[in-house]
Amino acid sequence: MTFDDYRSGFVAIIGRPNVGKSTLINSLVGKKISIVSTKPNTTRTAIRGIISGDGYQVVLVDTPGIHKPRSRLGARLNNTATDAMSDVDLAVVVVDASASMGPGDERVLASAPPGSFIVLNKVDRASKSAIMDRLLRLSSYNMEEYFPISAKTLEGVDELREAIVAKMPSGPPYYPPGVVSDTTETEWIAELVREALLEILREELPHSLATMVTEVEESYIRCEIFVERDSQKGIVVGHRGSNLKEVGILVRKSLPPKMYLELVVKVAKDWQSQNRYLDEFGL
Repeated sequence: MTFDDYRSGFVAIIGRPNVGKSTLINSLVGKKISIVSTKPNTTRTAIRGIISGDGYQVVLVDTPGIHKPRSRLGARLNNTATDAMSDVDLAVVVVDASASMGPGDERVLASAPPGSFIVLNKVDRASKSAIMDRLLRLSSYNMEEYFPISAKTLEGVDELREAIVAKMPSGPPYYPPGVVSDTTETEWIAELVREALLEILREELPHSLATMVTEVEESYIRCEIFVERDSQKGIVVGHRGSNLKEVGILVRKSLPPKMYLELVVKVAKDWQSQNRYLDEFGL
């Protein structure tokens, strides 16, 4: 069987933290496959979203935001993002139209391979003059194509999807029809718990939180929440368990009916700097 008329390939979505990479992946796929938060470095692993259509399949790789690392976790996140660029057919660099371009954007753009696409995201939150100014500045990087879009409102997303598909080489599909992500059910539940925690907690805890599903039975799921210090444990639990209760309510909306979700908070001291914990958490 030949695939001369079939297009398939891998695309890395890269950029600094909070430029909207995960929202863009979800918009391109048409389904939520990556959690979203206003907290930096929400994405910690290279999550794959799959777009399949008549004669094509594109595997989108959602990567952590590239930043100046302050821990072993930060260094591993950067490595995950840069490694994703080394073995793909196309890199898509995402830049925030509503924020000033800085050294972080410049580092990402400088590291992007030749022939990359540049996506200027969040145009719904920027003035026309600011968009033109960003595009003019981005044009100096000599990338292949430039796309002003809004992943939130879907403005320009269809055009970007079409251009990505056209860029893919001939090849076979990598996933069966109907598959939109390679994330396992337990990984997804753990991510949903972390997303809910990031939404609820107002304290500076996003980087100190890790989640892992440790037990699954027919109608029972146990998810452990890890923090770095004893003082953080009480913050996560909340007054009389109020925060955990709210997390449970949010997550159960995405679970089958009558599924019991147990949330347990544990302390893994300084886990962001401990290789054994980073390995255990799959980071």
